Amino acid sequence: MCSKITLLDYGMGNLLNVARAFEHCGADVTITEDASLALAAERLVVPGVGAFRDCISELASRGFDEVIHRFVATERPFLGICVGMQMLFEGSEEFGEHRGLGILEGRVRGIPSRNTQNIQQRVPQIGWNYLIPAEGCEHWRGGVLEGLEAKRAAVYFVHSYAAVPSDPSIRLADTLYGGHRLCAAVQQANVMATQFHPERSGKVGLSILRSFIQI
Repeated sequence: MCSKITLLDYGMGNLLNVARAFEHCGADVTITEDASLALAAERLVVPGVGAFRDCISELASRGFDEVIHRFVATERPFLGICVGMQMLFEGSEEFGEHRGLGILEGRVRGIPSRNTQNIQQRVPQIGWNYLIPAEGCEHWRGGVLEGLEAKRAAVYFVHSYAAVPSDPSIRLADTLYGGHRLCAAVQQANVMATQFHPERSGKVGLSILRSFIQI
């Protein structure tokens, strides 16, 4: 049976690339601006591109903040991508203080402008980087990263800010940038999210999307 994926269109996501990637994985994809269709989704995906402030503003202006809260409460699978992950947290410091959805505890903070050797580094992080298990995360079984091998799982990032979860147990994977650990993926019950773009991450990204549609 073909899994159905619903992409929430709030004007800020890279929807077509995400849709094509899911379709390549065999999913039946619907892109919608309709709240009722989003609430009825089998699996809901919220991508995000741009600044946190702009994304959360567009989301709220359409009433989709409430839609996401209600959907998550159904315990059906939810996936946030890039800013779609960041908005799940309580707030962000990007361009001032901005409130998030508060589904996950923690805040979004800027990537350090200096590496751990106190040398200036480029921000944003743009390009491929490896996933490593988050501290205390013994395995990736049962989540969207199941089947991936640490040290071999390279994915594509474009971001200047990263989430800092209050509860370390929800962190699935980190990535090292300039020696700093940055949160790359989280999971709390039915809520899964990645800072990187699985739709732009080749075979590894497609493996992650396949895992999501099989959960």
